Amino acid sequence: MKGNITMSDSLAPIVAQHYNQIQERGLEERKQSRIFHMRNFNNWVKSMLIKDFTDKLKGEKNSDFKCVLDIGSGKGGDLLKWKKGGIDYLVCADIAGTSVEQCQQRYIDMKSRHKRQRERGHCFDAEFITADCTRARLKEMYKKAEVQFDIVSCQFAFHYCFESLPQARKMLQNVSECLKPGGYFIGTLPDAYDIMRRLQEASDCTFGNDVYSVTFPSKEVPPLFGAKYDFHLEGVVDCPEFLVYFPLFQKLAEECELDLLFCKRFEDYFEDRKDTSEGKFLLTRMQVFETYPPVSKTSLMGCDDEYYHAKQKIKLLSAEKDVANEEIRVGTLSQSEWEVFSMYVVFAFVKKKSR
Repeated sequence: MKGNITMSDSLAPIVAQHYNQIQERGLEERKQSRIFHMRNFNNWVKSMLIKDFTDKLKGEKNSDFKCVLDIGSGKGGDLLKWKKGGIDYLVCADIAGTSVEQCQQRYIDMKSRHKRQRERGHCFDAEFITADCTRARLKEMYKKAEVQFDIVSCQFAFHYCFESLPQARKMLQNVSECLKPGGYFIGTLPDAYDIMRRLQEASDCTFGNDVYSVTFPSKEVPPLFGAKYDFHLEGVVDCPEFLVYFPLFQKLAEECELDLLFCKRFEDYFEDRKDTSEGKFLLTRMQVFETYPPVSKTSLMGCDDEYYHAKQKIKLLSAEKDVANEEIRVGTLSQSEWEVFSMYVVFAFVKKKSR
């Protein structure tokens, strides 16, 4: 296990540089991406998670002023989700300074549009911080030091703190001391169990498909901290990441007065939420699935043999409804995209209330 890591030893600057260099893309350009639907599926998971917990806040009515801290906020992809959640104040923190600037501009544009179009409700106030949340104390950095947050969110970013034990502890300290008692810590991260299973099944130290790859330095049992692997995801990620052994994550969280509510694989969370009214609506609205067989003048994201599961579903539906296969279309992901989507978990903790 690694001890203290100096900033010169850390991979954090490489991670920050990588995310700073990713270019903003418009919707039409994103639609051309090989993983367009998978990214929408990830966004669906985050949307449902954020809705679940902002709805909890509304039901609890502990305070009229709802505050959220978004750690690893990136370029602001969740700003609209927080707006729909009806919060009052948002603090966005990220290690990548360029991403923070883009997030702030995105917020300014959103707030201007809200005012210009006279949209309903209140558009939350916000501030933006460039910080390594695995090293800096966030409570000393945002303007309203007395504020305690109802929700701390960390989407697809928590695993970077498992570079070392001190970094993991600092991250969880930031989460806990910023949260009010009874507040929620929610997030998404790679599933270490699933990743290790895939590694053991691989013929060498690399596994993946045409949209992603994971490469380890060896197939030896990894350390609890600093278990580095290189992750490549088509057009989105190409940098080092670290495994998070979830029982250890849970133990460290408990030391910071955070009790686990749940940890679920993405596909299980999808099964739980897909038939809710909001879940069904957003699956369509967010274009989570592509249509198989494709409608005229459209093409599949993957090659046809990546849709075996869709073909099987069509056969079952055809038999149930006693209609020809050609009359049925289903929503699906390519197998390559599904293999990436199913590599993640969603989690939620609650901060213990004072006795």
